[in-house]
Amino acid sequence: MISQRTARLLLAIVALAATASRAQDDGTTPYVQSPMDVVERMLWLAHPGPSDFIVDLGSGDGRIVIEAAKRYGARGLGVDLDPRLVRLSEENARKAGVADRARFQVGDFFELDFRDATIVSAYLLPEVNLKLRPKLLAMPPGTRIVTHDYDMGDWPYDEMVELPVAEKLVGPLGRSKAFLFIVPANVRGSWRSELPQHGGRWQFEVEQAYQQLRVKARAGVNEQVVRGVRLRGEELRLVMSGVVAGKPWTEAFRGRVRDERIEGEVAVTNGDETRTLPWTATRIR
Repeated sequence: MISQRTARLLLAIVALAATASRAQDDGTTPYVQSPMDVVERMLWLAHPGPSDFIVDLGSGDGRIVIEAAKRYGARGLGVDLDPRLVRLSEENARKAGVADRARFQVGDFFELDFRDATIVSAYLLPEVNLKLRPKLLAMPPGTRIVTHDYDMGDWPYDEMVELPVAEKLVGPLGRSKAFLFIVPANVRGSWRSELPQHGGRWQFEVEQAYQQLRVKARAGVNEQVVRGVRLRGEELRLVMSGVVAGKPWTEAFRGRVRDERIEGEVAVTNGDETRTLPWTATRIR
């Protein structure tokens, strides 16, 4: 025999599961609150500040936007289809004293223009995430996307944290995941750089899938061994080694991608000598 309390809990789980199932059928997402522990981790991953503008898609009771405003001074907009939840969010923002920085509106986020957001947060079903993915990838490089429980398909996350959540009744019971995705700059193609103090002409061939890169590099006629690559938004880092001007060297390139140019610096060392040089690369195709 099970207690009445346990029976009610099981019925609630079944009802929520049925709601989620119907939501998958008609393309919408049920309203399920993100526990506050998860909200804190999502904001920790996004690292908002006073200059950030966060847009929460399917904002529910407004807790993510309100916490971003209250704790980090960020401005925010929550969007939800349910007018009752929007009114509740506005009341919650007034109670928290952040109504001047936390706004809410009724709307369909598929039709919303949120290109000016620096952070986008969402707790949506996997298929909804995939439907949103092209719009998110078209945002300015460096935009941070944080999601609860569900990832972005074959777009690899930049960071992920998993935490126990005792009160969670939907999705993976008792545990939650928070994902961070950073919109990557477009660096695919051929790049040329002139380093007269270190090997003269450099060429880089870059293949790209999201933020994952495959790079081939050449200094003059000498092919280099690429040992490390990272693209995080607009920031590109390359570490390589090989023969340059007749000597073995190791180089650590760091630059910021700006359309058809990369501007930054390169640290070069042969064990005895270390120099830091300005580095600029131009895309040639």
